[in-house]
Amino acid sequence: MPLGTPERPVRVAVIGAGPAGFFTADALLRSESPLFDVDVLERLPTPFGLVRAGVAPDHQKIKAVTKTFERTAQNQRFRFLGNVEVGRDISASELSRHYDQVVYAVGSSSDRRLGIPGEELGGSHSATAFVGWYNAHPDFRDFPFDLSVERAAIVGVGNVAMDIARVLLKDPEELGKTDIARHALEALRSSRVREVVLLARRSPAHAAFDPRELEDIAALPGVRVELDPARVAADARDTEHLDSRQQRNLEVMLGLARKEHEPAERVLRLEFSASPVELLPDPRGRVRALRVERNESVRGPDGRAVARGTGQFFELEAGLVFRSIGYLGLPLPGVPYDADSGVIPNRDGRVTTERNGQVIPGVYAVGWIRRGPLGVIGTNKADAQLVAKSMLEDVRTLAGAAPELRTHQAVDETLAKHGVKVTSYDDWMHIDLVELDEGRATGKLREKFASVEEMMNQLLKKQAEG
Repeated sequence: MPLGTPERPVRVAVIGAGPAGFFTADALLRSESPLFDVDVLERLPTPFGLVRAGVAPDHQKIKAVTKTFERTAQNQRFRFLGNVEVGRDISASELSRHYDQVVYAVGSSSDRRLGIPGEELGGSHSATAFVGWYNAHPDFRDFPFDLSVERAAIVGVGNVAMDIARVLLKDPEELGKTDIARHALEALRSSRVREVVLLARRSPAHAAFDPRELEDIAALPGVRVELDPARVAADARDTEHLDSRQQRNLEVMLGLARKEHEPAERVLRLEFSASPVELLPDPRGRVRALRVERNESVRGPDGRAVARGTGQFFELEAGLVFRSIGYLGLPLPGVPYDADSGVIPNRDGRVTTERNGQVIPGVYAVGWIRRGPLGVIGTNKADAQLVAKSMLEDVRTLAGAAPELRTHQAVDETLAKHGVKVTSYDDWMHIDLVELDEGRATGKLREKFASVEEMMNQLLKKQAEG
């Protein structure tokens, strides 16, 4: 029986229910010849990945992309299999037995480390953990963030660093109208953090955040933004080689730097051309301060500006430190992995072996785990279309397999054999409704479940009620 027909559609497993996974599923389901049947497997009981657990709670417009994913999920040839972890509940080899094509869309769930002494001290955290914590990601619910300190430092000046700064500085009562995690809101209401310092290794022109991110913080009531006017002005004198975003960033920063300082309850300070070289401990073994080296900008071999240490140091007191210098993909059991770049090696999405770069038939990667943590949510749509094109081209070369292994029933039996309690998209819609109802009762957009156990208990309750 030929593949891609209504009688025998191409069976695809998409591993990961974030934007890259949903965009890939949508691209495949739009194909009329060949026809695809898509199962999306997700480690958590809930879909949407970083849209649910990574986008800041006060950035609800960005989360509206889930409406597109909801339409994809209504396709008759789509299934959501939640609470299923590859390597724990089903192996890579089992996936290849049950599906004609397997595409990994697991993102970059870890973070890049600073690699400096003291990084393991108490009070030193990854941005990944803090973002997950305030977004009710089950992995980070119980992280011990000490907000009793007056100054926090963030290493990095991307949009994630700005999100963290804004959450720390914003009036908690405003955050209380969003879908922020209950435990995070309670902690922020009693927070003593009054100053957040962002450290950037390069000059203001190379800040990675979007201009609107800084403008949003500057517009917060009771918050003042501090920058070195001379440092910003030096970059603003030569903007011909900068793109429009960088130029706009400098305009915003220059305006803020020249603004007369007014009394403020909370402060955001941006320190450019500064790299931490060590985190210093207090007697309890917690971070007390950062030892920071001043940098200068020099031209590298390729002509691009790079930061070079000057040998001049200063100490920045801070009892809370976040590293926000990029994400990193993690290896999956039985799947090739490039440890240097933190991605699955591939050519146009086709996964290749680690040793000789040979393409592994029927196995693909998409999104951040394919290309690295670059771009915004929408960037994954073009990436998904590229990988879906490769998958479409490869259908005619796929080896035929025993059709009885490549059915919904066969997959369900394998998961049941492993004792997996799979959640469906209908289960997610029930969780969604409960969260929205709970949120309305407390004046929030949504009250998220913050643990897998809570979600599964809610589904058991629904089942018992019939």
